[in-house]
Amino acid sequence: MKEIGHWIDGKMVAGTSGRFTEVLNPATGEVIAKVALATTAELDAAVAAAAKAQPGWAATNPQRRARVMMKFGDLINAHMDELAELVSREHGKVLADGRGDVQRGLEVIEVCMGAPALMKGEYTGDAGPGIDLYSMRQPLGVVAGITPFNFPAMIPLWKMGPALVAGNAMILKPSERCPSTSLRLAELAQEAGLPDGVLQVVNGDKEAVDAILDNETIQAVGFVGSTPIAQYIYGRACSNGKRAQCFGGAKNHMIIMPDADMDKAADALVGAGFGAAGERCMAISVAVPVGKGTAEALVERLIPKIEKLKVGPYTGGADIDFGPVITAQAKARIEGLIDSGVAAGAKLVVDGRGLKIQGYEGGFYVGPTLFDEVTPEMEIYKQEIFGPVLSVVRQESYEDALNLIIDNEYGNGTAIFTADGDTARDFAARVNVGMVGINFPIPVPLSYYTFGGWKKSAFGDLNQYGPDALRFYTKTKTVTARWFSGIKDGVALNFKALD
Repeated sequence: MKEIGHWIDGKMVAGTSGRFTEVLNPATGEVIAKVALATTAELDAAVAAAAKAQPGWAATNPQRRARVMMKFGDLINAHMDELAELVSREHGKVLADGRGDVQRGLEVIEVCMGAPALMKGEYTGDAGPGIDLYSMRQPLGVVAGITPFNFPAMIPLWKMGPALVAGNAMILKPSERCPSTSLRLAELAQEAGLPDGVLQVVNGDKEAVDAILDNETIQAVGFVGSTPIAQYIYGRACSNGKRAQCFGGAKNHMIIMPDADMDKAADALVGAGFGAAGERCMAISVAVPVGKGTAEALVERLIPKIEKLKVGPYTGGADIDFGPVITAQAKARIEGLIDSGVAAGAKLVVDGRGLKIQGYEGGFYVGPTLFDEVTPEMEIYKQEIFGPVLSVVRQESYEDALNLIIDNEYGNGTAIFTADGDTARDFAARVNVGMVGINFPIPVPLSYYTFGGWKKSAFGDLNQYGPDALRFYTKTKTVTARWFSGIKDGVALNFKALD
């Protein structure tokens, strides 16, 4: 069986711990590899190597670092199909989603090509008599990224691009469920001209995570995952004096107003709720129609669209809409939450439990599921399901719908579908959520803006990618300079009295 190790000092190395975890193909349930789990000593050795390589990389001028990003982007484009295949094989998402995963990461690399302009400091001449004042952005040193299984290419690229172009060395710990994409990206980064040791990919579990959080050399940690783990990592990193940006779970709502185009709203909900089997932190999992008539019209349109969705392996052809969830445990948890919704009295309109795909009976498939008449007290509303389950929570008025979102503990993304500009403007201004869509179901900002949630969806002051990322991965130094009279005034044997 193939053994997957680590990327250290510009080459693949085997793990030495003797500990491994299985890498599965979710479409079949088969074990396709085993990945080494690093010890604290292995992690610390990788950090020491990164610390040795980082000063030389930081001394490389920003334009040359940007040229590495340009070449890296070219190589990602050239290997798009290969990378998408790696994503789909270990995650299970269909190839179109795999390409989208890579593409959205590539877009951040493209912004990083302009980092020399984004990293410019400020300058004020003659801030006082003969005094100049200026600032500069400098790298932190060694930083770390801890990334999740659901976007094996995109989120590692969100982390490594800004960190590296700013002059840092990075320790990347990808999900042990989907390790191969990050390792291949590291190879491409080296081919693009990144010096050995500047990017280290270390696979591991909680031992490796804790080693990152406790290592004194690492200056900053970026994380994406569940809210409980985000809180844990944020607290431990901060207590050790590190910068931390930690992004957690979500429960994203979409309000449908009576004046919305119902067909477009239904199409948007199906795509946003069931794409990638719902394993997206920006998936819409709660539809909030305003008024009985709106709810009836919406559900009527949703049912046939959902029933037509085709579930299967990524190798099944272009007509497969989404694939399996990541593990058997994830499948069992999702189906258990569906059971709890039925027991709590929600109306199960489309039931995705017990789905078997001929020839792929061992795969971790959950069919598209639709609940109506869900209430906020139910577990299927309160928990992030992270599966292909859409809940309809009916509300009588716009204010009721808005307050439902405001009162929810998560604040990652939200959307409203309406034909009224005043309602849309009011919603965007008042809702306490970090990313807002207006007639747009998954409002992930483009890469030259910034991505981040509010409330229990995010911990830390600065968001991912865009201008915030370069602020996070640099520290500002401000210089106040004054030059006394010297050779231009001739030889001075005595200093003049200062004003």
